[in-house]
Amino acid sequence: MNEATMNEATKRFIIENVGGNVFDLALQVGKYPGVDMPFAVRQIEGRQKMRLKVPAFFAEDNLLYPARLSLEQASSEVTARYKSSLCKGNVLIDLTGGFGIDSFFLSQHFGQSYYIERNKELCLIAGHNFQIADRKNIEVVCAEAGSFLNDFNGIADWIYIDPARRDNAGKKTVLLADCEPDVNKIHSQLLAKARRTLIKLSPMIDAEAVLRDVPHISQIHILAVDNECKELLFVLDKNNTKPLAVRTRNFVKTNTCQSFDFEPEEEKNAAVNFAATLGKYLYEPNAAIMKSAAFKLTAQRYNMYKLHANTHLYTSDSLTRNFPGRIFDVVSLWGNSKSAWKNRLKTLSKANVSVRNYPVSADDLRKKLKLKDGGDTFLFACTLANGEKTIIECKKTAI
Repeated sequence: MNEATMNEATKRFIIENVGGNVFDLALQVGKYPGVDMPFAVRQIEGRQKMRLKVPAFFAEDNLLYPARLSLEQASSEVTARYKSSLCKGNVLIDLTGGFGIDSFFLSQHFGQSYYIERNKELCLIAGHNFQIADRKNIEVVCAEAGSFLNDFNGIADWIYIDPARRDNAGKKTVLLADCEPDVNKIHSQLLAKARRTLIKLSPMIDAEAVLRDVPHISQIHILAVDNECKELLFVLDKNNTKPLAVRTRNFVKTNTCQSFDFEPEEEKNAAVNFAATLGKYLYEPNAAIMKSAAFKLTAQRYNMYKLHANTHLYTSDSLTRNFPGRIFDVVSLWGNSKSAWKNRLKTLSKANVSVRNYPVSADDLRKKLKLKDGGDTFLFACTLANGEKTIIECKKTAI
């Protein structure tokens, strides 16, 4: 199952069919008796998944790929590179190596890196890939995270840990205590064995609960890619004396990142003005800011009016081009009754429907309006500052 034992026919088949349909290829086993088809199909599927997720891996023909679940759980290149920008020093320990993407990118800023993984197959794959990539500073260790920490006698500059977030039935877990390894159980080891620890958790995790349950967290980094929240990163630093820092990042294009940083006390003390009337522009914060709950501070920093305390949309008459989210031209207010909607729906067959602080789901409202999904019209069903329910029709602002 590694390149050393893979015959030339299988290698050639993988290279020639890297863009093929894996389901169709799997049915052609009889046509290629010299090809290890199950292995070949897995490698082709892996390369296809890496094409956009980790372009640096896709560019290398000789890397090996594990089963689908390990690829799905692996970090994207853009988030791995961001984590790499946070962590530098002499010694790094990646306690949950997995496919090895984070180890690969994190290791470039360390003299010595340890990739720790309890799954022997993943260790073999990672060891092969690190060798192909000439990452000689990464040592692969097949061991449980806690066992490795017990045996490790030095002090690392950073420990990185990405606890598994699925239970034995394959379902995603949302509680920190349900993740493996349990950060709370090895918390004292993390503090004793490293100056800092970077903990990656699912965006489904309750950040407030993590802050309450895990002492010595100094920073939270909320990462979104193309406006989809992907990761929460918590920095564990027992020597930190500064207030908790929240960093939000939304990677929207190559080399383009929307940033919004703050301290929780700033959000608590922020003054916000509510909109008496709707301005020319409507603003929707990106997914990372929405996850951070910096709702008042967003209005204050960008000098905007909030539509309602629980409607996390903003408006202004002047265009703020650098707003970290989506910007729309307001077309009209529809009101909140079928009779008020009637005329506008005569000429509209499809729209992008969203709800904010509104008693009906987006899918149910779309059905009620009898609209197909898509097009260049955006409808935001929401509650205004005076309590009125309405639908705001918008078009994306040309910037």
